[in-house]
Parts: sequence; C-alpha cells; structure tokens
Amino acid sequence: MSVKMPEADSAVLARRAAIVEALRTIVPGEGVIATEREMKPFESDGLTAYRQMPMVVVLPETTKQVSEVLAYCHAEGIKVVPRGAGTSLSGGALPLEDGVLLGMAKFNRVKDIDFDNRVAVVEPGVTNLAVSNAVAHEGFYYAPDPSSQIACTIGGNVAENSGGVHCLKYGMTTNNVLGCEIVLMNGEVLRIGGKHLDADGYDLLGIITGSEGLLGVVTEVTVRILQKAESQRAVLIGFPSSEDAGACVSAIIAAGIIPGGMEMMDRPAIHAVEEFVHAGYPLDVEALLIVELDGPAAEVDHLIERVVDIASKNKSQTCRVSDTEQERLLFWAGRKAAFPAVGRLSPDYFCMDGTIPRAKLPRVLSEMKEMSQRYGLRVANVFHAGDGNLHPLILYDSNKAGEVEKAEDFGAEILKLCVAVGGVLTGEHGVGVEKRDLMPAMFSETDLNAQMRVKCAFDEKGLLNPGKVFPVLHNCAELGRMHISGGQLPFPDIPRF
Repeated sequence: MSVKMPEADSAVLARRAAIVEALRTIVPGEGVIATEREMKPFESDGLTAYRQMPMVVVLPETTKQVSEVLAYCHAEGIKVVPRGAGTSLSGGALPLEDGVLLGMAKFNRVKDIDFDNRVAVVEPGVTNLAVSNAVAHEGFYYAPDPSSQIACTIGGNVAENSGGVHCLKYGMTTNNVLGCEIVLMNGEVLRIGGKHLDADGYDLLGIITGSEGLLGVVTEVTVRILQKAESQRAVLIGFPSSEDAGACVSAIIAAGIIPGGMEMMDRPAIHAVEEFVHAGYPLDVEALLIVELDGPAAEVDHLIERVVDIASKNKSQTCRVSDTEQERLLFWAGRKAAFPAVGRLSPDYFCMDGTIPRAKLPRVLSEMKEMSQRYGLRVANVFHAGDGNLHPLILYDSNKAGEVEKAEDFGAEILKLCVAVGGVLTGEHGVGVEKRDLMPAMFSETDLNAQMRVKCAFDEKGLLNPGKVFPVLHNCAELGRMHISGGQLPFPDIPRF
C-alpha cells in the first residue's frame, strides 16, 4: 500500500514514485521502505511531541550505498535526514515529508579492537553499551555513557556530542573519538583522524562531532577505550534541599576533587526511581547526590572520607557508601532508569537539556521551583551535577488543551535562564528543532551566519537535515558574497500531534 497523500497532485506522486524506484536500484531488497504502515516507526525520534511521516525511508548497509544515495539526492535536489537509533531528545532526526530518511541501523559491526593502541573501530549503528561490552574481557571500557546507552548508537553520540554520568572526569564524545569516516551530501567519502591521538591541519573532527547531521553522514568511528580503574566506590548523599545539594557539588569541585561521576536528583525523581528500581534511595530527603570516586584503592578510600566530610558541612541528612560492586551498580541502576521511571508519573514529559556554571545551581533550581508553580506543571530534576548539565523533566498531558504549549514555554524559560546565568542552551542533546528558535537568545546574527558558512562549506545546497539548528536559513551563495540581508527562508512550523 502506498503512503496516503491526499493533498498531493499527480506530479508530486509521480516524482515520489521515481525517487523510490531510483533508491531501490541503489539499495535493493528490503532496504527501501515506502508504505505508510512500515514508515510509522520513523515519524519521530525521542522528542515524541513532534511527528512527521517521511517521504521514504532507505536503510543502506555499506558506505558505497550511502555515498550513492547521497549523490543521487544531491543531483536531484532531494532533502535527506540521517537517523541512528532515534533516541534523540531534541528532534534532530525528525523526518521531512518531502525528504528521504536515511536510517543507519544496519551499520552495526565492531570492525576492529586494538588494545595496543587502546582504540576500537566501530560502525555508527553499534550501541554505546555494546562498545564497552566488546572490550570488557580485557578490562577496558568506553567512557561516555548516556542514560540511553543500551539503545543509543555511536553515530548518534557523535552527532549530538553525547556525555553521560561519567563525562565530568572522562569527557564528552568529542574527547573520546579519534577518527571518523563521513560521507558528504555530494557522495564524497572523507576520512578524518584515525588511531593516532591528533591530526594535522584544521580540527575537522571537532566540527563533525556535535554537528547534528548537518554536515555529513558518519559511516565509521574510531573511539578511545580506557582501562577500568582498580577501585570504584559510590556515595549516596541525601540533603534537606536542592540548594544544599547544589552547594555541596560546588564545594567538592572547589576542594580539588574530580569524581568519576556526580549526579543529582530532586524529590519527585527520587521517589519515581525508588518505586521503579528499588535501589535503596532515601525517601525522606529533598535532593540526592551520587558521587563516585575511582582510581587506586588507597586514593579512593581517602577521597571518600573527604567527600563525606564536605557533605556533612553542607547539611547532608544521610550518607551511604557502597561496600560492594553490586551495591555501587545498584546506586547507578536507579540513576540510569530515571527517565523511564519519571515516565510513570505523567502521560508525557519534555526532557530539557541546558548547562550552567556549577556555582549557579542553587539559584537556577530555586527559580525553576517558582516557574513550576507559575506554569502549574510539575518538574522532576535529574542531571549531571558535576558539569552543570541540567535535565529538568517537565510533566504534562498532551490530551489536555494547551498543555503542550505551556510545557514548551516552561522549557524555553528554563533554557533562557541557563543562558542568562552564563550557561548554554544544550549540554548533550543538541539543538535540533526543540531549541532552534531559541538560538538568538545565545548567538547574534553574525554568530549564526558564521556557523551557517561552515554548513555551506560541507553542504552548499542545504539538503542535509534542513530545518534543524538554525532559526533562519540564508542562501549559501549570498553568505559567500557577504550579502546576508536578503534570501531569508523561514522554516515551516514543526508538525506535532
């Protein structure tokens, strides 16, 4: 059955049929999906408030097929949206009704593990956790660990520059990727970096990481793997207020202690997680910190004592140190399950993503409480406290008139507050469509035009993942001539249910 397109005229339908047929010659068999029922799973990513059926879905298996698909679309002026596992929370993989959705899930092989050089070469469809599992037998692991690591893929991690609970000490994706193979919109295949620690020339790898699918399609990634620490212990600390917990975070860092991970949850999140996972979290506190120390056993034991002392000086109510590896993992199991646990509290929620200076945690948390009362919407806070990456979960019900818009306005106010206190709009989820129209709150027109020139250098026709990141699209030729006053093409409204 063909996709229902009641408003499309015969010319549009004929063009679509020609595109589908051409793609099937490049990716034969079941590699092209063109029926409404089969394309339904691709209509949104993790930001489910926005939905759009793609024109067609293509699932290549080789770099050659990706190159040929992109070259064909480039020649025909067809838009392309790359997609990994679809776990993006900013609408980065939202399809276009007049565009091809390029799914990379079949690129799921670990191609090479080089313990001597401490790297692994993987395809973009390999899940984050699968990399660590592939090297665990030799005592190694891959450091970035987003909460969705069981499902999210390395290609998507590169696109969004994902972090995770251990990014405070071991860095984001950009700090753990050494090389990429990417395919440009015109079909050209590039190799950037490799197994070596640094590359000559411009830092193109730094540009690609976090580029949200606007510059090229990643078909191979070389990642850094690390040897597991001799000892890892976690401390579960309860506080009478989120402000006290935030002050403790700043005090720990100010003392020169860099934990392997430092996470925070407020009361609503604590209760949701404990009911879901039964991790042994205290239920009589307003905020909870998980602080993990790793390294030589003697050092870890010493730092644990210092953290417990700092917590006590910052009004901690409870303090529990993991005595076994099983107990440590249980502490983290609760945190890792926070997003699905909060999902049990409300029919829908927006998972926000903004980053602030650590010292501003008490102020921002206090102002978010006031916003919650003003908007009449509950909010649960789960975030990477160590690096100031907030993940407020705004609870709403899309079945109630006006609540989607109210939740969006609430989220936008949180993100503007992050910028106002010296932070940024996103820490790891990306801009996508969610924060697209907030970009002028952080960047001037000159800033945005400079970023867009980078986009134009890789994709001069603007065909790769258009409608994301930039609130206004300028013509690349005009940007090149520095005539940036004309040629503005406002993006259409984002479809949502």
